[in-house]
Amino acid sequence: MPGDYRQRYLRLLPSVERVLQESILQDSLVEMPRSVVVEAVRDVIARKRVQIQNAAVDEALGLEFSPVRLAGEVLLALEEQTISSLRPVLNATGVILHTNLGRSPMAASAVQAVREIGGSFSNLELSLKTGKRFTRYEHVEALICRLTGAEAALVVNNNAGAVFLALNTLAAGREVIVSRGELVEVGGAFRIPEVMSGSGAKLVEVGATNKCYLKDYRRAAGEDTALLLKVHTSNYKILGFTAVVPARALVKLAAEQKIPCMEDLGSGVLVDLARYGLPREPMVQESIGAGVDVVTFSGDKLLGGPQAGIIAGKKKYLEQMRENQLLRALRVDKLSLAALEATLRLYLDENKALREIPVLRMLTLSPEELLRRAESLAGLLTEKLAGRCQVTITREKARVGGGSLPLASLPSMQICLEAPQENAGLLAAKLRRADPPVIVRVHKNRLFLDLRTVREEEDQLLVQTLLQILGSGEGNPEEAGTEQ
Repeated sequence: MPGDYRQRYLRLLPSVERVLQESILQDSLVEMPRSVVVEAVRDVIARKRVQIQNAAVDEALGLEFSPVRLAGEVLLALEEQTISSLRPVLNATGVILHTNLGRSPMAASAVQAVREIGGSFSNLELSLKTGKRFTRYEHVEALICRLTGAEAALVVNNNAGAVFLALNTLAAGREVIVSRGELVEVGGAFRIPEVMSGSGAKLVEVGATNKCYLKDYRRAAGEDTALLLKVHTSNYKILGFTAVVPARALVKLAAEQKIPCMEDLGSGVLVDLARYGLPREPMVQESIGAGVDVVTFSGDKLLGGPQAGIIAGKKKYLEQMRENQLLRALRVDKLSLAALEATLRLYLDENKALREIPVLRMLTLSPEELLRRAESLAGLLTEKLAGRCQVTITREKARVGGGSLPLASLPSMQICLEAPQENAGLLAAKLRRADPPVIVRVHKNRLFLDLRTVREEEDQLLVQTLLQILGSGEGNPEEAGTEQ
C-alpha cells in the first residue's frame, strides 16, 4: 500500500479517550483500575496500527476501526486478564500421569488438607506437645517409616532434589559407581550424569548398556569410592539379552566396601501393582527390606500425592543430610507437606488408597466399568448432537505416562466424535478454551476422549462442555490443533 494510503487509514483510528467512552467498557472502568483499562485500549490500538502498516490495499479495506469494534476487542483482552493462567482441566487424553497437565490429581483428603493449612497459621515447625521448635519433616517421617520399614525419612521439593542432596552429602568429591544402562534421562532433559556432576560426585560407569554384573562393580570399587548407586529405569526398558545386578547383591558388596548403597526408584510405589494386572514395579518397601541404605522416590507420579522428593533409609545417613546446608534450598513447603501427609495416611488402608487416590483408581479401573460409562455418555451425546456429529465408542490403549510403567498397556474406552463439516483441530482448540478446558486427542479429523483419565464425577461436566462447544459454530481456524 502506498504511504498516503497508510496515513489515511491510520488517521481513522480513534483516540484512547474515544474508545473509553463506549458503553461496553463502563463496567470495566468501575470494576478495574482505570490505568489497566487504558493500557488495554492502547494495546488494541497499537495492534491495529501495526496491521495497517503491514497491510496491502485490499487487506486494509477489510479492517474495522470503529470505536465500538475496538472497545469489544478491549473487553475480550480484559476478560482474558481476569482468568487465572493456571486452571483445572478435564484430561481426556488417556495419559494418566500427563506431565503437561500436572501429573496425577490429588485425593480429596489431600486437597482438603492444603485448604486448611494454607488458609491459617499452622504448627509447621512447632511441637504442640512440648511447645518447642522441631523440624517440619517430622510431620511425615513417622508415616514414611511405618509404610516403608525405613529407620528415618526426609522430604524435599522433588525427586531430582532428593538425589542431588543424597549424592552431595554422601559422595561430594568422591566416586559413585553406577551401571551404564541406568544412566537415565528424566523429564525436562535432566540426566543422572548431570545431576551427579552438579552434586560434586564423580561418575564411574560400569558394565554395558544391556548387561552389567556384580564383578563390574567390584572391579571398579576402590579407596575413592563413596557410594554404589542403583537407578530404576522407570521410563524405559531394555529387553532381550540383558543382565542387571539385584539390590541385595549391591547391598552386600557395599557392606564389604564399608560404603552405603543407594537406589533411586523414580516413581514411588507402595502397593503391588502386579496384583491389579499391571507390570511389576519395584516397591519402596522391597528396597528397604533388601537393605538399601538410602532410597529416593517421588511423592507425585504413582504415589499420587504432591510434587515432592522422599528420601528413606538408614538413620545415620539421613542425619548427615539434615546437616547439609543445601537442605534449606531444597526444602518442602507447608502445603506440600499437608498434602503428602494426607496422601500417606490413605496408604495405611490399601483398599482405601485404591478408592480415593485418583491415579490408583485410574490405573485399576476395569474395562467393564469404562464400557458402562462410555455407553451412557455416547447415548447422551448421540441424542443431543444428532445430525451434527457422529458419536461412536472405540477401544484403544491408555498410557500411564510421567516416565512410569513404560510397558504398561491399559485397555480403555474412548468417545469418538466426528463432525464432517467441522475441523477437528479447530474443535479441539475451542475445547481448550472452554470453561473448564477439555484436553482431547485428535486423529484423522476426529476427536477422541479417553474415559480412563476422566473421573466419573466429571462425566456430567464433560458432557455439558462438549454440548456447549459442539453446538456452536464459533472459533478461529488459525488456532486449530495439530493432528496426531
